[in-house]
Amino acid sequence: MADNSACIHMTHILPAIILDHVTVRYHGKSAVEQVCARFEAGSSWAIVGANGAGKSTLLKAAMRLVRCDTGAVQWEHLQRQDIAYLAQQADIDRNLPVLVQDLVALGLWHELRWWRRVSRAQWVRIHSALDQVGMRAMARCAIADLSSGQFQRVLFARMLVQRARFLLLDEPFNAVDAATTAELLQILRTCTGQGAGVVAVLHDQAQARDHFDQILVLDDGRPAGLGTHEALLRSCEVYREICRSQKLLEDGARAPGMHE
Repeated sequence: MADNSACIHMTHILPAIILDHVTVRYHGKSAVEQVCARFEAGSSWAIVGANGAGKSTLLKAAMRLVRCDTGAVQWEHLQRQDIAYLAQQADIDRNLPVLVQDLVALGLWHELRWWRRVSRAQWVRIHSALDQVGMRAMARCAIADLSSGQFQRVLFARMLVQRARFLLLDEPFNAVDAATTAELLQILRTCTGQGAGVVAVLHDQAQARDHFDQILVLDDGRPAGLGTHEALLRSCEVYREICRSQKLLEDGARAPGMHE
């Protein structure tokens, strides 16, 4: 029987981020161990698991922000500017004296050089992105004056301006109100429909179930399951336990298609 891992060396037309037996260790302890996945453009992936399961570390590895101790991350038909990364809000200093439109302009980093100003056409793009997230009227407000939901909208606008082929997001809906979350999820669906790839670390299992094509389950840094919500309910006990903990599956209930 052929080794399935060999498929990662095949040539594909679609741009992809490939995790080839990725292991990341901190102080000698594995945070992520032997994870394999292929994230292709035009599809959406949710990474789920308990706190401390290695979700954020895996996303940083996919972005090449942390070094793999073993294994490799491959960017197939992708360059650095093709991938936008949204860290958790807690990792971003909102006390900096920065205007909303100037923060969004940072999404143009790959087009600008230190001696060049933002062009008129680029300002149009910036304001168009702010329109898409409902923040055009606050373009000249300081980011310190924004609510958590408003700030997250602005960070989404920054990603949209980059025109990236992949969007990597680390718990993008934490501390964000339900109305904003719904609108931002719709933006991600639109991006996927336009051919972008979306990979998001999520805590809310209902969001993964309802809005993402595929789900990668981590358990203590190791891959526990990979597939659709329905497939994982049938095949992955770790996933079923996550669903039970969030009241998406009744205690003792079996997934559809499971038999005694």
